[in-house]
Amino acid sequence: MRVLPAEWYGERAVMMAFPHSGTDWADIGLDRALSPFIRIAQAIAYRTLVLIICDNRERVSTLFCSTFNMIFIEIDTNDTWTRDYGYISILESGAVKLLDFKFNGWGGKFEYSLDNMVNRRLHSMGYLGTTPLESVDFVLEGGSIDSDGAGTILTTTRCLCNINRNGGLSKVEVEEKFKELFGVDRVLWLDYGYLAGDDTDSHIDTLARFISEDTICYVECRDEEDEHYQELNRMRGQLESFRMRDGGSYRLIPLPMPSPKWHPESGKRLPATYANFLITKGSVIYPTYSVKEDREAGDIFKSLFPDREIIPVECSRLIIEGGSLHCSTMQIL
Repeated sequence: MRVLPAEWYGERAVMMAFPHSGTDWADIGLDRALSPFIRIAQAIAYRTLVLIICDNRERVSTLFCSTFNMIFIEIDTNDTWTRDYGYISILESGAVKLLDFKFNGWGGKFEYSLDNMVNRRLHSMGYLGTTPLESVDFVLEGGSIDSDGAGTILTTTRCLCNINRNGGLSKVEVEEKFKELFGVDRVLWLDYGYLAGDDTDSHIDTLARFISEDTICYVECRDEEDEHYQELNRMRGQLESFRMRDGGSYRLIPLPMPSPKWHPESGKRLPATYANFLITKGSVIYPTYSVKEDREAGDIFKSLFPDREIIPVECSRLIIEGGSLHCSTMQIL
């Protein structure tokens, strides 16, 4: 029997990949780009081991005042978004197994050949002990699915049924694959919801997230003049229509939409969202963007997770390259 644990299950480590001169991050300056990665890694390492993939472990390790709970590993990468090319951890008959899915650069939008080999290279180095690795001939990014840990996955049709992933599978075909790979028996599909500037075709971890079996956080747009208003209202309507196993409605918690953030060169809107938070042992680490909604988002997380430390990390520089905090991390069981 297979189980896809929820993010709050608890992790052995968190996997990150740091920017280097061969990535697009060099365009904004590596010193500026590295800052949020350093802060995220420090916040995680307080309670959990961080595996930091980098181009030069000696150089990257000197960026930290303390390297407690950090391991620096030299592996070539194209980009930094380990959420989407890192392992997806499952339990099989109670034992951890790591799944290595195919990664194709979000439908061929970006170079991905090195990122697609990271999991195999890391596993071969022995850092994960004897935990078995299963290669899966299926394109799937970790940011495109969210699990309640009890047999239900939340996802979006724009991504999972996109022709640029697995040739445009139907919902039924995807559900059969998820049943086989993850042991789930329910998939909740969002047909609405997007963020301007998003390259992922509406990853669920930018829009709506389980925080318990009966509660979903989601992005709410309150400005009727905003381009997202109608689409996100339709998304909320779908969330309201979803039912739990007992037939009851989910408890829905709206997260504010950050005031618009713009790319410093192109002037295009960036996909900033508070839904891109990370749940780790004893803490919730969430992105901020130096906007007025940051405090409200923090207050919401404090009310939702009273037994966890709530840690903000400024992610305005991260979002320039299209991702945020959750996108830059992947938990390993």
